[in-house]
Amino acid sequence: MDLPVMPPVKPMLAKAVHEVPRAPGLTYEPKWDGFRCIAFRDGDEVELGSRNDRPLTRYFPELVELLRDALPSRCVVDGEIVLVTGSGLDFETLQNRLHPAASRVNKLAEETPASFVAFDLLALDDRDLTETPFTERRRLLESVLDDGFARVVLTPLTSDPDVAEDWFTRFEGAGFDGVMAKPGDLPYEQDKRAMWKVKHERTADCVVAGFRWHKDGAGVGSLLLGLYDDDGVLHHVGVASSFTAARRKELVDELAPLRENAVEGHPWRAWAEAQIEAAGQRIPGAQSRWAPQKDLSWEPLRAELVAEVRYEHVQGGRLRHGGRLVRFRPDREPASCTYGQLEEVAPAELTALFGEGARS
Repeated sequence: MDLPVMPPVKPMLAKAVHEVPRAPGLTYEPKWDGFRCIAFRDGDEVELGSRNDRPLTRYFPELVELLRDALPSRCVVDGEIVLVTGSGLDFETLQNRLHPAASRVNKLAEETPASFVAFDLLALDDRDLTETPFTERRRLLESVLDDGFARVVLTPLTSDPDVAEDWFTRFEGAGFDGVMAKPGDLPYEQDKRAMWKVKHERTADCVVAGFRWHKDGAGVGSLLLGLYDDDGVLHHVGVASSFTAARRKELVDELAPLRENAVEGHPWRAWAEAQIEAAGQRIPGAQSRWAPQKDLSWEPLRAELVAEVRYEHVQGGRLRHGGRLVRFRPDREPASCTYGQLEEVAPAELTALFGEGARS
């Protein structure tokens, strides 16, 4: 492979803001919920790179064939790998595509084929376009991408902030993260937060039923969160993390009393003892597909502490992208922390925004 922009490429990133920015010269796109992917094509060679430099090519053979037809013969395209269903984007099933066995990869490629959403063009033929303004990169992308294929989509774009606001609210139920905003004259700045993202945020009260140590071994890395279902079963729904170094150490002392006799009578006792998965219930400790070597062992806590947690949205019964601790709630009873408090957003059909081809 010999392209003017060669792998690995670190995608351009975005800074979080709380509302859709409004300024002259801004453009807006929906924020997709999938795997960020830089696609490289040089003739018959197609490589798919992830945000963390992990190759995605072997996991999505169906996209390699598709992009060989849909992309120009020599190019580098920034986009997102997503899994589209009739009710929205399915990130949980997309995660299952990262399987080590080739036979399983090929089987899933047929059963749950992924789609590719293109939103930026970094190189074309012998041209490095990273210093070219975004509006010109977008114009070129529109002219060369063959989006006549059912699972190759050119992301919608608008310069109208009111349309962006509409996307932000109307398509949340379809699994979108929110809205992206970028200046029209923006060059492509690798690994820099040069854009803006507006994401949905809510809070929920969750049971703190365990924690994981931080990789430095000196503090709490994340809190393991649970919610009760209608039958009174406590399910693992995600984690709260992103603590400062000082807060990590404080949490060790704050949680210490809850570590005493924590396994006895713990709703996740079987997993605390064996770190195995029981059918039908969400538990902590499953291996990370992105980092199989990562230690996901955990320490149980007596399920007596309630935490208010900020989250973005729920999918498959879990808090997507993890949560952030707002505060502990000594005034709340753990039994009151149920799925019923989570805000449900009615699914919006992807076809309303992307056409009938998005379903295929």
